[in-house]
Amino acid sequence: MVVRSFQLSDYGKITDLLELVLDETCLEETMTAFARQLNWDSGLILVASEDEEVLGVMIGTIHRNKGYYYRVAVHPDHQRRGIARSLMEGMKQRFLHRNIQHVAVPVDDYNEQLLPVYEKLGCGEENFNRSYGKLSILAGC
Repeated sequence: MVVRSFQLSDYGKITDLLELVLDETCLEETMTAFARQLNWDSGLILVASEDEEVLGVMIGTIHRNKGYYYRVAVHPDHQRRGIARSLMEGMKQRFLHRNIQHVAVPVDDYNEQLLPVYEKLGCGEENFNRSYGKLSILAGC
């Protein structure tokens, strides 16, 4: 498995993956954010692939000197193989390369379910801050 930058040829495969993993509302929000991030900085869209198959995707963004793990999705047939961890580590390196020291995860219904995954990947529950709407600051990520 390789974690790499998004390529235009990935678009259809990523869309198929997101349609498989996300519910309709989350899919609509994610596709809007995906398009916006492609326009702003496609370097913060990472793809986990193997033999030309897209196994997972992570969409990140930067706003006001904070990095955001906006969305991570892994194909159900390939979960529990460390793909989310690899995507998160790749995004963390991208953030560090851009001098981003603080990372956050927007907590919506989808990401709420993934908080244990983020915790397992090094984000501590004690770092969650819900004072800004549904945003959790994960300083230790």
